[in-house]
Amino acid sequence: MRTLLVALFVLLCVSQARGQLNSGPDAGSEIAPLRVSVVIGSNAGEELDVAQRRSAMPTIYIFIQADKWDRPLARFLRTLDDELRKDRTDVAMIATWLTDDVEAAKDYLPKAQQSLQLSQTSLAVFPGDKNGPPGWSIHPGAHLTAVIAADSRVIARFGYRSLNETNVPEALARLPAAK
Repeated sequence: MRTLLVALFVLLCVSQARGQLNSGPDAGSEIAPLRVSVVIGSNAGEELDVAQRRSAMPTIYIFIQADKWDRPLARFLRTLDDELRKDRTDVAMIATWLTDDVEAAKDYLPKAQQSLQLSQTSLAVFPGDKNGPPGWSIHPGAHLTAVIAADSRVIARFGYRSLNETNVPEALARLPAAK
């Protein structure tokens, strides 16, 4: 019986380790510039530094490897957006696609929005290297990286190989209290 419990514990630890990666800037660090092309949401049609625009306001920055986009990731985004709309209208989410084909992503994002109907989330594309913007330390194996920030500093970061809507409470728990 004890051997079975130890084996289950090891299996749980391995599965948790495979799900999360060290992706995103360290907690406490200053938010780096994030120049993106905004396709949907606030400032749609503009290329701008969204980190500078959001500066002190609480923000969840999401980085999605476009070739890893799937339904579970979409459910995570939709559920997180729904929860923010209910209780945290002060928090914005910026979901940035990382891709080699920027124009295809720009064409796709309106279709994603039509399906997801996000209200507090802007959808954007990073026009540079698929591995993400300088200063953001995006792990190339992370399908989704979430960086929670306020007062121009990183509060928490999460890098996932796989996730779904059940991971939303983990992100919400790390948001700073509303002012």
